[in-house]
Amino acid sequence: MAIELADDVLRLDRLYIGGEWRRSEDGAEIESMDPSTGRVWAVVAAGGKRDVDLAVAAARQALEGPWAQMPGHERAALLRRFADLYAARAQQLAEMEARDSGRAIREARADIGSHHFGYHWWASLADKASGRTIPFDSTVHAFTSRVPVGVVAAITPWNVPLMAAAWKLGPALAAGCTVVIKPAEQTPVGTLELGKLFEAAGFPPGVVNIVPGHGADDVGEWLVSHPGVDKIAFTGEGATAKAILRKGAETMKRFTFELGGKSPHIIFADADLEQAINAATNSAWTLCGQSCALGSRVLVQRSVYEKVAEAFRQRALNVRVGPAIDPRTHMGPQAHLAQLEKTLSYIAIGQSEGADLLTGGKQLSGGDFGDGYFIQPTVFANVSNDMKIAQDEIFGPVAALIPFDDEDDAVRIANDTRYGLTAGLWTGDTGRAHRVASRIRAGMVWVNTYRFIRWSTPYGGFGASGWGRENGVEALDGYLETRTTVVSTHGRFPDAYAD
Repeated sequence: MAIELADDVLRLDRLYIGGEWRRSEDGAEIESMDPSTGRVWAVVAAGGKRDVDLAVAAARQALEGPWAQMPGHERAALLRRFADLYAARAQQLAEMEARDSGRAIREARADIGSHHFGYHWWASLADKASGRTIPFDSTVHAFTSRVPVGVVAAITPWNVPLMAAAWKLGPALAAGCTVVIKPAEQTPVGTLELGKLFEAAGFPPGVVNIVPGHGADDVGEWLVSHPGVDKIAFTGEGATAKAILRKGAETMKRFTFELGGKSPHIIFADADLEQAINAATNSAWTLCGQSCALGSRVLVQRSVYEKVAEAFRQRALNVRVGPAIDPRTHMGPQAHLAQLEKTLSYIAIGQSEGADLLTGGKQLSGGDFGDGYFIQPTVFANVSNDMKIAQDEIFGPVAALIPFDDEDDAVRIANDTRYGLTAGLWTGDTGRAHRVASRIRAGMVWVNTYRFIRWSTPYGGFGASGWGRENGVEALDGYLETRTTVVSTHGRFPDAYAD
C-alpha cells in the first residue's frame, strides 16, 4: 500500500481486500480530521458498493476455502503471530488513534498497549468450540457441533476504533468466521493499519478485509443489506442499530449490538470516599466522556452529597485539557465538531432544566486550543433523574450528580433508565454490595472499582444497551451456529406405506 506524507498529511490510498491493497473502484477518499487542531491530518481511500461486493466475495471464498480447512490450532497460531506483531506496533497505533479520534495519548497507549493480550486470549479459544453428545437410545448416535456463522460485517465506532475492532475480530476469527470491517468514517486510519499486520502474520487472503467508507447510503448500508453477509457486529447508536436491524432482517442476518449507556455510579456514605471519588471523576471524564460505559450519573447518598460535589468541582479544575498527542494531557478534545456541538447543547439543556452548573461547561479555544474541539470537564449538581441530562447519553465530559436516601432509593434511580450497560457502586458493607449489585439491571456491575473491562469478562447490556455479549467465552456464541447430527446405528427405516 502506498503511504506518503505530503504537506504533513498522511495519505493511505488503498483498501485491503482479498489479501491485496487495492484502489477503491470509484476513487473516492475520506478526509480524517485531527480533533486537536480541527484540520485534516490524513486522507484515506473510501470504498463503495463495488468494493463491498469484492470484499464480501473474498471473505466468502476464504470461508469456503483455506480458512474452513484450517484446524483450530493453526488459526490460533496465526492469531498469536498477529498479536505479537500488534504488540510491536502498539505505540504507533496509539499515536494514530490519538490523532484520529482525539483520545489522550496516555489513555491510548495504556489501552492499545494491552490489546495483544486479548488477541492471545482469543487464540486460546480457537480450538475449544466443541459440541456435545446427546443421550437417546442405542438406535442412534446424536451429537452437536459448533460451526462458524459465516461472513461477518464488523462496523466499528469513532470513539475507540481499535478496541472495538479487537472485540469483534478476536472472537470472529477464533470461531472460524471471515470478516469485512468498516471503521467509522471519522477514524479510519488505525484500522487500515491492521491490514499490514494480518498480511505479515500470514492470514490467508480474504479472511480479513478492510473497507473504510460512509455508513448511510454507502458502505455501511450495503454491508447490512448484502446477501453475502451472514452476521452484523455493530457498535454505535441505538437509532442506527434499529435501521441496521430493519435492513438486515430481509436476509435473516445474525446481530450483535453494543449500544449506548447512561451508567449509574453509586456512592454510599459508608464507602471509602477518596477511592470512590477517584473512580467517579476518572469515569466521568475519561475519553472526554465519549464512552458508553462511563458513570455519567453519579448517585450520592445525601449525608455525603455536599462533600462529594465539592470534590468533583475541585477535581475538574485539576484536569489538564490539551492536544491529544501531548503526554501531559489528561483529557483531549471531543472527537469531531458535531459531537462538541451536541455536548454544548446538552449543557444548555441542563441549565434550562434547573440543574446547578458547578464548574465547566464552556468550549475552549485560542492559544494551545486553536481550532480544536475542546471543552471543559463539566459538573452538574442537584440533578433530578427525570432531566434530559440524566436520561440521554450525552457522550461528553458531563457528570450529573444525583442525591439519594437509601438502598431502595439508589436502586430505583439506577434502574430508571432505558439503558442497562454498566453500573458501579461503592460501599464498606459487603452485604449491601451483594444486595444492591443483584438488583441493578445492567450487563456489568462493578463493586468498589469501576470500568474494569478485560477480554475475558463478558461485556454487553440490558434493554436499549444492546444484544449479545462481547468478550468472555460468551462472545463466541454470537459467531457460531449449532449443528445437530443424528446417525442411525442400524440404518433401517420402515416403509410407511406398506400394508
